[in-house]
Amino acid sequence: MRPLRLLWWLASVAVAAGFVGLWQVAADSKWLSPVFFAGPGQAWDRLVAGLVHGTLGIELADTVGRMIYGWAAASLLGIALGSLIGISPRARAYLAPMIEFVRPVPASALVPVAIGFLGLSDEMVLAVVVFGGLWPMLLATIHGFETIEPRLTDVSRALGFSRLQVILKIALPSALPDIFAALRLSVTVSLVLTIIGEMLASRDGLGQWILFAGRTFRPGDLFAGIILLGGVGFVSASLIAWLEQRLLNWRRPP
Repeated sequence: MRPLRLLWWLASVAVAAGFVGLWQVAADSKWLSPVFFAGPGQAWDRLVAGLVHGTLGIELADTVGRMIYGWAAASLLGIALGSLIGISPRARAYLAPMIEFVRPVPASALVPVAIGFLGLSDEMVLAVVVFGGLWPMLLATIHGFETIEPRLTDVSRALGFSRLQVILKIALPSALPDIFAALRLSVTVSLVLTIIGEMLASRDGLGQWILFAGRTFRPGDLFAGIILLGGVGFVSASLIAWLEQRLLNWRRPP
């Protein structure tokens, strides 16, 4: 590990340790009522107990499964639609007003509509996650296609590439930096919407675990669920960043 990189890593660990220490001081000093606020020690004990002896591991698996399914569906759909729209200037011009009209609508605001059509079901949660995670992927893919180097387009015409060949061999590789940035954003959106859907639809998962812990005044369990949520988000973003480094290694300066 390079010295500078090691220094940054140690600084990050120090910041995290300082945050945990401040959290413990706040709990010991009872800045907030212990009925609602648990310290890191209590939260960690409840986390271990829930994973080893309780059902917290099952709740975690349910949440991660919904998040991955919704995120994967949103990513594939967003890239496919973004490619079809982005490759055609005419399609971009025709669909831009509709996209800008629908895009600002929060996915959480559509939960009542989704409940009306799909009921309080796993399908409803999945539909909301897909809708929310779709937009970062769609817009990033379109933007990536818009910024293709014009000379590459001229080369594709000279070689007689079909539209599908242009998408697969030129446009998508050129748009990969935008797509990977959207993947990180989309996985965060998918996790948030999964939790909201589980809370509203009373589906098994971390969302229902956290909601029930709050309602029954079990702050240790509540913060244990929050810690797991942070861990899921961190691991997901780290895996995407690792994959991006491997696939986009050609973008690094020599």
